[in-house]
Amino acid sequence: MKYVLSLMLALALPFTAFADDAGFGLAGILSAKNKEDLEPVQLSAGMPLTSAPWVLKSGTYYEFEIQGDGSQELALIGPEFFRAIWIDEIVVEGLEIRPLGLDSIEFDEAGEMEIGFLAIKPGRYYMKIPGSTGETQRLEITIE
Repeated sequence: MKYVLSLMLALALPFTAFADDAGFGLAGILSAKNKEDLEPVQLSAGMPLTSAPWVLKSGTYYEFEIQGDGSQELALIGPEFFRAIWIDEIVVEGLEIRPLGLDSIEFDEAGEMEIGFLAIKPGRYYMKIPGSTGETQRLEITIE
């Protein structure tokens, strides 16, 4: 009996500690209190993707829009970044997509999409327009 009680306590302790330390409860990591909106990414020929690099916090839920103006067929790649996050959903014209992973996206014409994700793996990452060499065509991302 003593062994069973110790085992139950050992299994429950990590969940209790997480709930108490983070203040989100067992499923609250996706709650509105843990959500931040990021600056939109602009896909436009010759224009910067964003005005500043992103600094994210591991364990925080983020949403951002990608806005393509249709000035050119443009893609956005960032496979290492996309593997360091958990993508909750991608919304395109009211359609919600819940992918298992993502490597890149492409805009053939003007449009907008929203991506909601949970930052997970700390490190330095990027998203960029493939084949480009300019600094403004690359978004530096740090997950702390």
